[in-house]
Amino acid sequence: MSKNKYLTGFGSHFSSEDPRCPNALPAGQNSPQQCAYGLYAEQLSGTAFTAPRTENLRTWLYRKVPSAVHKPFVQYKDCQYLNQNWDERPPNPNQLRWKPFDIPVQKPVTFVEGLHTVCGAGDTRGRHGLAVHVYMCNKSMENTAFYNSDGDFLIVPQQGVLNITTELGKMSVAPNEICVIPLGIRFAVDVEGPTRGYILEVYDNHFRIPDLGPIGANGLANPRDFKTPVAWFDDRQIVDFQIISKFQGSLFVAKQNHSAFDVVAWHGNYVPYKYDLSNFMVINSVSFDHCDPSIFTVLTCPSSRPGTAIADFVIFPPRWSVQEHTFRPPYYHRNCMSEFMGLILGRYEAKEEGFVAGGATLHSIMTPHGPDAKCYEAASKDNLRPERIAEGTQAFMFESSLSLAVTKWGEETCKKIDSQYYECWQALNNNFQLKM
Repeated sequence: MSKNKYLTGFGSHFSSEDPRCPNALPAGQNSPQQCAYGLYAEQLSGTAFTAPRTENLRTWLYRKVPSAVHKPFVQYKDCQYLNQNWDERPPNPNQLRWKPFDIPVQKPVTFVEGLHTVCGAGDTRGRHGLAVHVYMCNKSMENTAFYNSDGDFLIVPQQGVLNITTELGKMSVAPNEICVIPLGIRFAVDVEGPTRGYILEVYDNHFRIPDLGPIGANGLANPRDFKTPVAWFDDRQIVDFQIISKFQGSLFVAKQNHSAFDVVAWHGNYVPYKYDLSNFMVINSVSFDHCDPSIFTVLTCPSSRPGTAIADFVIFPPRWSVQEHTFRPPYYHRNCMSEFMGLILGRYEAKEEGFVAGGATLHSIMTPHGPDAKCYEAASKDNLRPERIAEGTQAFMFESSLSLAVTKWGEETCKKIDSQYYECWQALNNNFQLKM
């Protein structure tokens, strides 16, 4: 049971101070001439100063040493498979499936060292696009913090608990939970053994919970279920603390003689947060037909086109299926969006064989996909009755309006591409019968 404490709510304006330093937050202003306890005031801006109030994101930090106090950054060379070179390989429109990605066994590997880019699109310098990464690691980060200057990280653990220290406090994130670390916030990851998961990185904007429209005021991911850590500071004396920065797709490292986690108090609405996927309120059909997967959207990063996302984070949780005279599994589909799927646990209903926890699939723009032959045959003849489906299962999808390119590591180096994936549809027969 985690001992971490949290503030609840999505998009809220929070205030928090470490109980070791009561009244560390200034009263009535953000930047007094002298802060309590000799602290420094520092603003962390997640949007432009002039962004509309409803979209404006910023947090004031009260820390022991300004984050500007560090030695120059130099190139960091211990993470060779994190990149944004989308031209490494020729385009590949085929359905792709990956077997579970390997977790390192012999060599100690930290979260940052274990980052591997699978696919993506866009450009960090133009602040447009996204990347999909996986992480495989077995060692905690020691006297090191990491931050991303390119975008937000949505982290999906699949195996192993992530104990994450951020500038704003600590949180623990287990499989079937997710967390978001926004652009620029520094964090470190401690692990307790072999650890693996997925990351959706967005360059354009920040994640938000989707509008509900005709659903009404309640449903899907409810704001009250999101959790933000409370203030905590590291009181150790540290020499040669490392700051690793992801900047324009490359990694750099700088050294400093104090911990990055020295924030005694803070207030604002630009914060890291976590969410338990079991809290998702499922909306589904109670009459007929299989609803579009957009009803399972947890978080979205919108584009400039209304209703079209740079990326949606979608889940397929345990739920009741009750539709009448309906083919209940996902329908066959060609989509103007890219669909990257992963499996956290269990077996996915449309492909119970081959799609394995810790692996993934990518169905690119207009690449056809749907249930395999075995699933189609069973669902077409099933005795329809109310039934609980996806019990003990959690699959997810990163869906994007952008056309994703697969990296060389994703297509070749990892050696996890399932070359027989296409065969799951080959047994689908022409059942057409012309009746006079």
